[in-house]
Amino acid sequence: MFGRVRAWSRRHEKLAGVLRVAPLAALCAILAVPYSANSPPGGGYPTVAGYLALSAMLLAPLLWRDRPVVAFAVVSLVSFGQWLADVQVLPANFAVLVALWAVAYQCSFRWAVAAGLVAELGIFLALVNWDTPTFGMFFSGSIFVVTIWLTGLYANTRRRYLEGLEERAERAERERDQQARMAAAAERARIARELHDVVAHNVSVMVVQADGAGYALDSDPEQARQAVRNISKTGRAALAEMRRLVGVLRDDEHGDTDYTPQPGLAQLEELVRGSAVPARLRVAGAPRELPEGQQLAIYRIVQEALTNALKHGGPDVQAVVEIEYGGPELVVRVTDDGRGAAAPRSPDGHGLIGMRERVGMYGGAVWAGPRQGGGFEVLARLPLVKAA
Repeated sequence: MFGRVRAWSRRHEKLAGVLRVAPLAALCAILAVPYSANSPPGGGYPTVAGYLALSAMLLAPLLWRDRPVVAFAVVSLVSFGQWLADVQVLPANFAVLVALWAVAYQCSFRWAVAAGLVAELGIFLALVNWDTPTFGMFFSGSIFVVTIWLTGLYANTRRRYLEGLEERAERAERERDQQARMAAAAERARIARELHDVVAHNVSVMVVQADGAGYALDSDPEQARQAVRNISKTGRAALAEMRRLVGVLRDDEHGDTDYTPQPGLAQLEELVRGSAVPARLRVAGAPRELPEGQQLAIYRIVQEALTNALKHGGPDVQAVVEIEYGGPELVVRVTDDGRGAAAPRSPDGHGLIGMRERVGMYGGAVWAGPRQGGGFEVLARLPLVKAA
């Protein structure tokens, strides 16, 4: 129950502050007329208007819930001015005790001790104006103040204890989730290694069967047909295991798998033409047939480089995509004339890491950075691999 009330007060902080002051404000309003009407001559009781104004000055600071020390200081100064003006104690002066409890509840022990001493001084000054002040009266008032002060300190200790428990519970939950994710990732990696071995074995069997079918094609056609059927059967099994492997490694909460063909060099011109960054494609050398995986890696590198140019290059950036077939390697160069070199790097960006991973699979290398004359450049070199 207490937790729900605290949560509600956090969500509606201003309304909760008004509700805390409302009972005392209502009491002051009810007693305004009796206090002023029963004032003896020279008794130091203000008029109704003065009574309400002074009560408002004492109660208004209590709404500053996030600044308890300031609220206590303002209420104490107003009460001290009231004492200097020889105005009698009013119901609104209980605001000093409310502010004292708030300081003891929200602030450090040092501030709580300072506020308690100020409240004790206030009791002493209030008794000075009495005709016959006694030690018993001061002791009774002090007990009342100390009780409120200790209640605030206990509530402060309890609040800090509960906050510590909540923080430890949240930390334990985060650590548990992290350990669960790590365990799941390790298990997926183990399963992926096992499935990789199965797929590799099936592919090896297909190669052996294909070689056997080639040798038996003329001498024993029936054996060649049987080998071809075995190749088809083993290929389907390998494809099924490959899909399971992709499903294990894919972090997809819906479990959907897209079997549409992946883009390659044939779609590169469409990518450049449809990019949000004005770009041109240049191809040098005689194009060669490359494996689909390598074509996909080149496509993704160009796509990521154009995306980075759009994000960091500025509004008027232009890019050039160059593909060079020459010698034993393929060179992919994406340059732009924007301010990407001076733009701050995103702390959560994984584009360059992804490029290095894709190029590294084929024994290549990638470099990205500012180029001479301004702008940014991404340069990737991939050894040419013959298509199977």
